[in-house]
Amino acid sequence: RRMKRGKGEKKEKKSRDGSGQVVPLTEPVVIPTATVGTRSWIGGLFTRSSRRQDKSIDYTLSPLQEERLQRLQDRLLVPFDETSPDHQESLKALWNVAFPNVNLTGLVTEQWKEMGWQGPNPSTDFRGCGFIGLENLLFSARVYPVCFRRLLLKQRGDRAQWEYPFAVAGINISFMLIQMLDLQNAPKPKCIPGMNFLKLLEEDENAFDVLYCIAFAMMDAQWLAMHASYMEFNEVLQATRNQLERELSLDDIHRIQDLPAYNLLFQ
Repeated sequence: RRMKRGKGEKKEKKSRDGSGQVVPLTEPVVIPTATVGTRSWIGGLFTRSSRRQDKSIDYTLSPLQEERLQRLQDRLLVPFDETSPDHQESLKALWNVAFPNVNLTGLVTEQWKEMGWQGPNPSTDFRGCGFIGLENLLFSARVYPVCFRRLLLKQRGDRAQWEYPFAVAGINISFMLIQMLDLQNAPKPKCIPGMNFLKLLEEDENAFDVLYCIAFAMMDAQWLAMHASYMEFNEVLQATRNQLERELSLDDIHRIQDLPAYNLLFQ
């Protein structure tokens, strides 16, 4: 059921929106929260989302928070470099953990579409996020392999005929979290979710990567609950963001494991 696109198929593929109308994917489609269309998946939602912040808020970081936040912000600055041997090996590692019994024929191959990249060269899909998007996917595969495979293979629920592409959805989730937590704001986040996230980061240096895994599982649960299809992906992602913001604002959240959605990783 994963979306497949053959040579020359891009101009012909169509979908039906919520009204039953046929919508060609050669032109962007405007929905309430984002622009969806060919090559507009990555970052489409986030360039339009409002950044809910209160610039008057100030607070002091603990030394450990400051150190770990700086390390995380440094990761955000690393672009994906398809010529880097380390980045190439990480990409191969992701394939091997996703499809351990299938040999990868190259770094540019139609095989990548089976994982949900938009084309035969995954490197083009990292432009909106950077290397951390690949790191997040690898972390999910290695730390929560059962959940990773469930999401990759769409193993649960009554799925849509036209599913979201797994890998590109993962890149969008990384980008959503970066913006939601205001992590690119120097020297520290000014929004409430970002401030509360720093408490979790102080308890666990991997808090961002774990939150990514939670967000992916949450997004898929929202997808199923909303009976969504490809054209509604950004609406589902916005609903996921709203739920995460609510959970991060709860008074009794002191560790990443305290988030109610954390249990989704083990269902």
